[in-house]
Amino acid sequence: MKLRASLTATAGAALAAASLVGVPATASAAPNAAPNAPGAAPSGCTATDADIYKAPATVSGNPGDVLACSPTTLNYVPNLPKLHAWKVQYVTTDAKGAKVAASGTVAIPDAAWTKGARPTVNYAPFTHGSGPQCSLSKQMTTGFNDQYEAPNLSGFLNKGWALAATDGVGYLDGQTHYYVNGVANGHALLDVVRAARKLPAQIPGGALAPDGKVGIHGYSEGGNTSLWAAQMAASYAPDLKVVGDASGGIPADLKITAKQLNGGFFAGFLADALVGFRQQYPEMPFDELMNDQGKKAIEDVKKNCLLGTLSVFAGAKVENFSKDKLTLDQIYALKGPDGTTWGQIVDGLAAGRDIGPANSSAKWKVGFPVFMYRGWLEEIIPHETEDGVHAAYCKAGIATNYNISYPTEHATTIPGAAGDVLNFLDDRFNDKPFKGNC
Repeated sequence: MKLRASLTATAGAALAAASLVGVPATASAAPNAAPNAPGAAPSGCTATDADIYKAPATVSGNPGDVLACSPTTLNYVPNLPKLHAWKVQYVTTDAKGAKVAASGTVAIPDAAWTKGARPTVNYAPFTHGSGPQCSLSKQMTTGFNDQYEAPNLSGFLNKGWALAATDGVGYLDGQTHYYVNGVANGHALLDVVRAARKLPAQIPGGALAPDGKVGIHGYSEGGNTSLWAAQMAASYAPDLKVVGDASGGIPADLKITAKQLNGGFFAGFLADALVGFRQQYPEMPFDELMNDQGKKAIEDVKKNCLLGTLSVFAGAKVENFSKDKLTLDQIYALKGPDGTTWGQIVDGLAAGRDIGPANSSAKWKVGFPVFMYRGWLEEIIPHETEDGVHAAYCKAGIATNYNISYPTEHATTIPGAAGDVLNFLDDRFNDKPFKGNC
């Protein structure tokens, strides 16, 4: 597959899909605003763009507190209704429970919502790359950089729903993204909704109410993030009224996914994952294992976005980056200072384990419907891990629907499934019955 051609075709298809549910495109507007102290609902937002991406020396406050916000215009999202949008930096927690800052985007349509509290689509982005230049909030406002999912976002906004989209953890200046760390990024996803509810009320559509329904959505890496957010919502964010999750192209089992990626055309995704783990777990053996090629690989991950990463690492094998030619299995066996192995860390980030419905004794309780999907021609994420997580959800008794009928491969499943995702969320926001297919 010629990925660049596929991305171009995907973007065109997504634009067409978005236009089916859209209204004539208009530029989004945003009011002037002023900064806020952690813990306080801001009266406005006047942070500079640089402020949004400047990593604070220390982070305090509660998850979802707004650290900085700035009005923005979603120049690269087509078919938008009239709306107000902000970039935000906010408090969240990483996979170890430490407070960190993350960035994201909030958009609220200007048109009044007349059916109670306006619902929010809580969106986790597709893979963009690991450097701070690759974040979704920058893609939507300053220009595409190997990114093609933005056209689908207008579909949500044209339904009158608010959008609260995280960049994920590790996209501030000088940082590297915690790629496929579902716990850290799942926290950031849920917390951007909390942040969205603290933004100014002086807009035509009004502020977001605390009892508004929330629908979670993500695809590919975003599907891993969104499924983790769905699993953690009851314990981490019980204040959010989550009514459904749509997760597609899910790399639920990272070991199965890594085995398929290693040495293949899409090995760049494995490189992103390994360097992302290095960021969250600096106490674990990593840098000291690298040979010169490995040291260069770390820098290549940081400076490239999607297509650049895939180009640099096409066909690469993890064995070639360490002094001792370590295989994935040998890396998994390596221990940190407390005896924890890399394998235990990776297993702990596998979605679909220790799950159950709301009334269960499981660690992760999911009390709302889940829509999972993949393309029939999926060539990046192994079918085994996607089919396996669906089977685990069914076995756990969680209301789940799984669709694998799309005649699409990985990239083109984004627009291919867009209509079903839109309908699923619409049904959840309107309290319609859900029919699973376990």
